[in-house]
Amino acid sequence: MSGVEFDSPAALAEALGARAVSEWFAVDQARIDAFADATGDHQWIHVDPERAAAGPFGGPIAHGYLTLSLLPALTQGLFTISGLAMSVNYGLDRLRFLQPVAAGARVRAVVELASAEPAARGVRAGYDVTVEIEGSAKPALVARTITLYVPEG
Repeated sequence: MSGVEFDSPAALAEALGARAVSEWFAVDQARIDAFADATGDHQWIHVDPERAAAGPFGGPIAHGYLTLSLLPALTQGLFTISGLAMSVNYGLDRLRFLQPVAAGARVRAVVELASAEPAARGVRAGYDVTVEIEGSAKPALVARTITLYVPEG
């Protein structure tokens, strides 16, 4: 994992274009099943390996929203900012699911700082995130995530 460190939220504005890449993360069938249980989405393409093997993807695939929900785990520690009271997920822009993640595949996040703007309570930063699938030229998803950083004091 390669990470980037900042001494304050305000320092983000001087680092647009900074990039970081996460470690690979396995998306196994147990995680897919647990996500199905948590969300109530038990569609056969996710949870029935035998039926999914004969389906359009040749095996079970992760839910798109499961892949999206991995962003906190994938991006943790990639951008370390000192002097924070808290950071809050502010939203997403331009989310697209481009390719399904097969059960057993490994994914990683490539993250680029795209914006950093003053906000009423701190700094609102936008990150362009690409979730890559190991061995595939086409990513699983792309999105702009937005985080509000609230400084201490």
